[in-house]
Amino acid sequence: MELALLQDIVIAVGLGLLVGLQREWRSDRPAGIRTFTLITVLGSLCAFAGPRHGSWLLAAGLLAVAAMLWLGNWLRRGHLESGEHGITTEVAALIMFLVGAMLVDGHTEAAIVITGVTAALLHWKAPLHAFTRRIGADEFRAIIQFVLIALVLLPILPNQAYGPFAVLNPFKIWLMVTLIVGINLISYVIYRGMSTGKGALVGGLLGGMISSTATTVSHARQSKTLGVRPQAVAVVIVVASAVVNFRILLEIGVIGPGLLPTAVLPFLILGVFMGACSVYLMLRDDTGEGSEIEHRNPAEVKTALAFGLLFAVVLLAVAAVKSRFGVEGVYLVALVSGLTDVDAMTLSVADLFQSGRMDAGDAWRVVLVASLANLLFKAGITGVFGTRAAFRSVAVVFGLTAVLGLALVAWWPDLALPGMGAPLPEP
Repeated sequence: MELALLQDIVIAVGLGLLVGLQREWRSDRPAGIRTFTLITVLGSLCAFAGPRHGSWLLAAGLLAVAAMLWLGNWLRRGHLESGEHGITTEVAALIMFLVGAMLVDGHTEAAIVITGVTAALLHWKAPLHAFTRRIGADEFRAIIQFVLIALVLLPILPNQAYGPFAVLNPFKIWLMVTLIVGINLISYVIYRGMSTGKGALVGGLLGGMISSTATTVSHARQSKTLGVRPQAVAVVIVVASAVVNFRILLEIGVIGPGLLPTAVLPFLILGVFMGACSVYLMLRDDTGEGSEIEHRNPAEVKTALAFGLLFAVVLLAVAAVKSRFGVEGVYLVALVSGLTDVDAMTLSVADLFQSGRMDAGDAWRVVLVASLANLLFKAGITGVFGTRAAFRSVAVVFGLTAVLGLALVAWWPDLALPGMGAPLPEP
């Protein structure tokens, strides 16, 4: 017991030193490296002695720390210049007290993670405040609308199958909507919160997570209307489309984790290949020029409803065609639906695989066909809205990617990486 306590105390000292060191950089801090270390150790001691002297000891220790911090702030107030003074350090001190208690209680990993997050939040004050100042009313409205989609509408939907083939489950359909809107919203808020002049690489990365099709349309038009150099436009479009492969793996991992071990290598190969092509294009265009894209709010209820309807149609079409024509017919559905949206087909196939209605080899190949169809669609968009030079660069990369993708569909063996994926419990 004594050895375990000493080990917990040593870890508490280390974690307290970490957060205290960060606070030591602040000239107006009420607590520094020594105080934070002692507070964390005090939390460990209170948790250790609590079972022997009553459960009130830990609560009393927390109240004592809070009172001392309040007293210290009150004494310092007259020496501080007028202005806005937050309580971040005080809250961090209370957290570190409880972190010390968690160590003795056996939650060492969680305590270390909490300490790391606390130190990072304290250190990133300036960039986080700058980020929030760049978040406007549109982004805040998008977050509120996502809360409506995820926390108000989702729980009230029935969780049972309806209609032919028993694939139309309102709860599951809206769960898919929530997943896609959530991915899009996080990327959208990060994109809008970043400063202007993001550059081609960052614009393409975040554009691919929000909507690679919208990114393609916007930059193809800018190559004509704003005179953005064709090479820079091609970089953004190719990067955005490369990101789609990793987005597909994310969606499969959430909805059909059992499919992930088999699907990860083919999509990783395509993503890395397109990434290499992006690097080549960037080396030929070393300015990294980027331009702003006006992405729409992805959490609009109308947009969510439209995707939910599309997902339901694709899910029903895949089930119906597979029942009537077998797996071969599903490839045709993937080819058609993938032209405008890969997410709906990805989620539909992942859900069918997870429910045992499609095997892994067919599932990832169907999704890959849909993604290749989407590439052809985006190449066409670039040709219609962009300059010839931009279209040539995009068409060459997408053409080579299509050849590689078709080769994977035809000859790639169903290799499953061990240790990946696990069935999700039914909601």
